[in-house]
Amino acid sequence: MAEQYAYLTTAEVADYLRLKERKVYDLVRQGQIPCSRVTGKLLFPRQQIDLWVLSHLEGDQAQRFSVPLVVAGSQDPLLEWSIRESGSDLAMLCQGSGDGVRRLIDGKAMLAGIHLLDASTQRYNEPSLLGLSGMSDLLIVHWAKRRQGLLLPTDNPLKIHGLNDLKRPDIRVAYRQPDAGAARLLSCLLARAGIDSSALNWAPHASLSEDDLAISISQGEADVGLGIEAAAHRQQLSFIPLCEEPFDLIMQRRSYFEPALQRLLAFTHQARFAERARQLGGYDLGEAGKIVYNA
Repeated sequence: MAEQYAYLTTAEVADYLRLKERKVYDLVRQGQIPCSRVTGKLLFPRQQIDLWVLSHLEGDQAQRFSVPLVVAGSQDPLLEWSIRESGSDLAMLCQGSGDGVRRLIDGKAMLAGIHLLDASTQRYNEPSLLGLSGMSDLLIVHWAKRRQGLLLPTDNPLKIHGLNDLKRPDIRVAYRQPDAGAARLLSCLLARAGIDSSALNWAPHASLSEDDLAISISQGEADVGLGIEAAAHRQQLSFIPLCEEPFDLIMQRRSYFEPALQRLLAFTHQARFAERARQLGGYDLGEAGKIVYNA
């Protein structure tokens, strides 16, 4: 019967885990098992209970080690704000999606935010294409869809209307480091439009984050660049939307149940989280928190 429902009662989860109900209540009181309380009644999300069991496999116990409370990968304004407001105690070290993948593999980060498009398959965040297929306990949680587009100075003085205008010799194009998600996306968009990237007038230095790119445009160091709508709004820039893309959080399965990450994910259910996303602009939270990959 338990397999039929997305949420289990205390009695059902006790039967499912072959535990006494008293033990289930003990685990809830200790904060050891995922659950929610609705009008005084405990409910246990079936999917998260399965993950909780997998994270406590005997073979995994021997492999446990201390992972720093660090979020690596791509900068995201909504994630950045939520980490602070949720009291998660997570620290941020965001130097691009590719850097985040490496830090996760090396055990230098608890999770990483990524938006990496593969040019050959046109698919995002595929573990096998990111060198993550060897992680037997990889978990990917969807954070949000984000609107990507061209960031421009206020009032668009150079009258830039789309990608084709980037070919003009009088326009300096801001860019990200090669393994950043935005760099991959821009490369794909230029290729689709038949634009030779080597012919563009690039800014002298790479921007290492969403905010850095937006600031370079607001300060006149570049005339246009590819970035997310939220970054444009934070620097009062104009924005031309081009596409939407998924922004996901990657982690080891055991990290999903760490208190720091649970506080962050629980915060996404608060009304102020959705309101902040609306204020920042360019976010679709329809599948926020959904587990999209479980190795």
